[in-house]
Amino acid sequence: MEEPSLPSAYDVALKQLAMAAEMINLDPNIHEILKYPKRCLIVAVPIRMDNGEVKVFTGYRVQHTDARGPYKGGIRYHPSVTLEEVKGLAMLMTWKCAVVDIPYGGAKGGIVCDPKKMSDLELERLTRRYTAMIADIIGPFRDVPAPDIYTGPREMAWLMDTYSQLHGYLIPEVVTGKPLSAWGSEGRLEATARGVVVCIKEAIKELGMGLRGLKVAIQGYGNVGSNAARIIADEGCSIIAVSDSKGGIYNPEGLNPDKVLEHKKATGSVVGFPGAKTITNEELLAMECDVLVPAALGGQLTEKNAENVRAKLIVEAANGPTTPEADEILAEKGIMVVPDILANAGGVCVSYLEWIQNLHREHWPLEEVNRKLEEKMSQSYHEVKKVAQEKEVDMRKAAMILAVGRVADSLKTLGLWP
Repeated sequence: MEEPSLPSAYDVALKQLAMAAEMINLDPNIHEILKYPKRCLIVAVPIRMDNGEVKVFTGYRVQHTDARGPYKGGIRYHPSVTLEEVKGLAMLMTWKCAVVDIPYGGAKGGIVCDPKKMSDLELERLTRRYTAMIADIIGPFRDVPAPDIYTGPREMAWLMDTYSQLHGYLIPEVVTGKPLSAWGSEGRLEATARGVVVCIKEAIKELGMGLRGLKVAIQGYGNVGSNAARIIADEGCSIIAVSDSKGGIYNPEGLNPDKVLEHKKATGSVVGFPGAKTITNEELLAMECDVLVPAALGGQLTEKNAENVRAKLIVEAANGPTTPEADEILAEKGIMVVPDILANAGGVCVSYLEWIQNLHREHWPLEEVNRKLEEKMSQSYHEVKKVAQEKEVDMRKAAMILAVGRVADSLKTLGLWP
């Protein structure tokens, strides 16, 4: 007998929207508009592989709504990318930008590929070809992409250069998350992780806990997971477990985040780190700890394993790591969850700051970028908390109420044209 498949990211996003719509008594006409992305582009991306053969990849760019500003959202390279996933993540980006009150709408992109099995030259050809094929619908005031899973500053530099070549002059503000040498912003690489840490600090104050000796488990040890581990360890927390796609490691005495990252770079995984016990991702999610940080792919906490979670606080560094069914179980268990659209919005906050710097042809120091980021994240956390207390709901419902309300107000003000 086949196991029922997990709901798609789009199904989950629709469910969350319906829940928020009911709670704020949303105009049914606006709800109807928000259920659908404004545009879904599917492109065939042919490139010549290193062995001379031509391979065609499928690429997507989904734009959800631009009622509050240009579309904004990352581009991911992953074998499991689907249109439904990209649609769900584009909607999630709309709420994320609204919850931290920056003037963007939501978008997302992706290419179905396995970047781990591709050379640097193949990835460059893929990025440039994909950029050329979506060039008509992106732009500094139209749609501003960014990095996501298995893409980073390098890919954003290729995207920016390709778009600029097509227009005949340099346009750094078309994309964010670029390298510093290509008009990127200080602090962008660790911005998502820094935002996660701000949320952890604010949440543990409420739970009456301190940072010193706080036991933290992190699922996913890419850019966000490894940077969050390093930043929070510097604040006196103990990182007792981390994992990646190949498995996890555990040491109750604490792990050194920098040495774990060195090991991962040398061997391709955190597994096998000296002095640590090997564990599975499932064991990590069920670990007894103060803070659990899911920083991997979506759909990790489900109705099947949510009952086993023993963390006091979950801060969602990944997009959509918790299904709605798991949310209900965690709420019943009294586990506080800081939702993805708030917790991991640090990346888009600094993307916004990078965009502003590019538009003005300015470059701000790291201290200024981090100060603005921390102020924005802290302010957003407290705005969501205020809604949670007023409406007597959990943080996810509060974040959705705030975000959907802001987008709905814009749509209502703008009206329907033509």
